[in-house]
Amino acid sequence: MRVSEIEIGRGKRGRRAYTFDDIAVVPSRRTRDPEEVSTSWQIDAYHFGLPMVAAPMDSVMSPATAIQFGQMGGLGVLDLEGLWTRYEDPTQQLAEIAALEPAAVTARMQEIYSEPIKPELITARLREIRDSGVTVAGALSPQRTQEHWRTVVDAGVDLFVIRGTTVSAEHVSSHSEPLNLKRFIYELDVPVIVGGAGTYTAALHLMRTGAAGVLVGFGGGAAQTTVQTLGISTPMATAIADVAAARRDYLDESGGRYVHVIPDGGMGRSGDIVKAIACGADAVMIGAALARALEAPGRGFHWGSEAHHGQLPRGERVEVGAIAPMQEILFGPGRSADGRTNYVGALRRAMATTGYTEVKEFQRVEVVVAHGAG
Repeated sequence: MRVSEIEIGRGKRGRRAYTFDDIAVVPSRRTRDPEEVSTSWQIDAYHFGLPMVAAPMDSVMSPATAIQFGQMGGLGVLDLEGLWTRYEDPTQQLAEIAALEPAAVTARMQEIYSEPIKPELITARLREIRDSGVTVAGALSPQRTQEHWRTVVDAGVDLFVIRGTTVSAEHVSSHSEPLNLKRFIYELDVPVIVGGAGTYTAALHLMRTGAAGVLVGFGGGAAQTTVQTLGISTPMATAIADVAAARRDYLDESGGRYVHVIPDGGMGRSGDIVKAIACGADAVMIGAALARALEAPGRGFHWGSEAHHGQLPRGERVEVGAIAPMQEILFGPGRSADGRTNYVGALRRAMATTGYTEVKEFQRVEVVVAHGAG
């Protein structure tokens, strides 16, 4: 199939790409009872009731909310470079960030996050999650992985997430030795989820490193300003479909090895999650949705690691509001029709309306492009 391109000018052409707002799922003639729909998901040996991964962001995940999310059927991922591994008790810092005036946020956050990461706190936080009985997952950036991975593995992590704005399997540097993902993953005893990737080629290269899952996109959709600062963006509907194609081709190339596709960012409403899975996702990584929970550490605000980068901040603290308990955000009942509560109920209803009972099957649902999109 020929890729659709449009002429930007005489010397440049661009590929047409689509966001979630540009597409819609089409009901089939068969419908199901929502109670017969399964939302379960499994990666490696770990089974979850929900195809949802909580983003490793300080506004979303603390040890307590990671445990709570895990007990509800999801996978909570703790940011091992965040405040919980820099301060013995970061309650004061979290409260200060939430109370800052907008003009002072970035500079003060840079100061707060300049506190060194303490390996003993990495161990303590992961042990706290492990003691609760839920699956343990922690995230590091590619830059910090070489420094702290041993501490993370020794602490008993079940799933290791390497998450950056853009993660490459072929990073080149003339002044430092980059992380060799393929060798690192091969030598590690735990499954690794790595990303983000926004194209077929980038995702295929990450799959060839041995990753169990690939994150699609650049994360922190509601709280990042990458398109303003770097001019980089990934229209998510197209990006997921591209990475899903890489998964299919790698399945053939590897003789049957399946790599999970997990979009990261830009899914603040329940309909976005439905569309992400329809485009080929196995599970989704959500941030803003959970930052709206009353229990969330951000106290109604949301931010990621890009917001306090020391040289080039590519994100910001955004107000999302604390609207409901986590239970209500995930399972309802919904109090409004804006897609911000009962995410699981919405997914069940969409799957039942289109005649599917398994998340994996729902990837085959028909999708249309809205008139004039692109």
